[in-house]
Amino acid sequence: MAERMNGGGNGRRGGGRPSGDRGGGPRQSRGGSGRPDGRAAGGGRRRAEPGQPPGGSRNARPQRRDERAQRPPEPDLPEDIDPQMLDGAARARLRTLGKANADLVARHLVVAGQLLESDPERAYQHTQAAQRRAGRVDVVREAMALTAYATGRYAEALRELRTARRLSGLDAHRAVEADCERGLGRPERALAVVAEADISALGPTDRAELAMVASGARADLGEYEAGLLVLDGPLTRTVTDPQLVRRLALVRADRLDELGRTEEAAAVRAAVGPDPEELENEVDILELEDEPANGAASAAEAPGPGEEQEGR
Repeated sequence: MAERMNGGGNGRRGGGRPSGDRGGGPRQSRGGSGRPDGRAAGGGRRRAEPGQPPGGSRNARPQRRDERAQRPPEPDLPEDIDPQMLDGAARARLRTLGKANADLVARHLVVAGQLLESDPERAYQHTQAAQRRAGRVDVVREAMALTAYATGRYAEALRELRTARRLSGLDAHRAVEADCERGLGRPERALAVVAEADISALGPTDRAELAMVASGARADLGEYEAGLLVLDGPLTRTVTDPQLVRRLALVRADRLDELGRTEEAAAVRAAVGPDPEELENEVDILELEDEPANGAASAAEAPGPGEEQEGR
C-alpha cells in the first residue's frame, strides 16, 4: 500500500524489537445503528426516553455538529499534489465517493505515502484526514494502519489492519500485524500471526519480513537459537533481493550477539558492509562541502584586476 500511496516504505525497522506502543488515538464510535430516523437495526423504532420525542434525542443533531466542530483541521496539501499521482488500483477503490471528495482523499493518501519514511507523524495526520472523509474505503483504512504502525501506535494499527482486511477480503500485511503484537509486548501472538499466514500466497519480500519478525519474537522470548533457525527456514529460501539479503544478515548478527557469538556477528556485519543509501548520503554531503572550497581556490588563483595586463 505504501507504494500505491506513491512513496515511502512499509515502516519496517528490520528484525529488531519495535519501540513500543505510544498510544493510538481514541476509537471512533459510530453510535448505534447509524440510521438517521432512529430505528434500530431490527427494523423497529427505539423506545423513547422520558421527556424525549419518539425516534431519538432532540439533541442528536446539535451533538453531531459539535463533533464536527471538534475535529482537528485537515493538514495542508501542497498545490502540486494531483489525485492522479495515486496508484490506479487505489484510485479505483475511491469511486464510491463523490469526485471532489475522492480527489481530496487521493491527495491526502499521496502526501502520506511521500512522508511515510521522512515524517511519519505528518503522514499519519494526512491518513486521519482521509479516513474522516472515506472511513469505509479499504485502501484508506490500510493507509491508516501503515501510518499508525510507522508512528508506534500499534494497537490502532492492528485495529485498522483488521478493518481493512474485513472490507477488502485480502489477507495482507501479516508481517506488520505480527510486529504490532511484538510492539504491544505479545511475542506469542506475533508468532501465532506468522503461523496463520499462507506462505504459498506470499512473495519473497513478504516472506522475508515475516522471517525477521518471527526471529525478533523468538528473541523477545529469550529463544535466541530458535530465532537464528527461523532465518534459515522456508521463509527465506527464495529471497534474492540484495537489500533484503542484507537486512536478514543484520538480523542474524543480532541473534549471534545474543547467543554470545560476537566474533561471528562481527564477521557477518563486516561481510554486508555499510548501508549503500548511507554511503550515497555521505558522498552527497562531501560534494556539498567541497564545492565552496573549490570555488574559493578558483577565486584565489584567478588574476586580480590589472594583473593579466601586467603579465603581458
